[in-house]
Amino acid sequence: MTAKTKGDTRLSEPGAQAGPHARVGDRIVVGGPAVGDAGRDGEIVGLHHEDGTPPYDVRWSDTGRVSMFFPGPDAHVRHRGHEHERQ
Repeated sequence: MTAKTKGDTRLSEPGAQAGPHARVGDRIVVGGPAVGDAGRDGEIVGLHHEDGTPPYDVRWSDTGRVSMFFPGPDAHVRHRGHEHERQ
């Protein structure tokens, strides 16, 4: 298993559950569909699982709409309070 790197929520530490974990108020950031294309981001406004695993209800910053979101490999979570850390 690959070791977790700072700020990378896609990898897990030994013995931890794999995949992203989030809390209400965290941000989800999704890469663009092609290199150089703009991605999108939004605020996680709802959880479907108590342990913070997907799916998430996300209010997208570009539209203001809320949708259920299942993150793919191009998505990562920015935890509230850690916005200054480079992801």
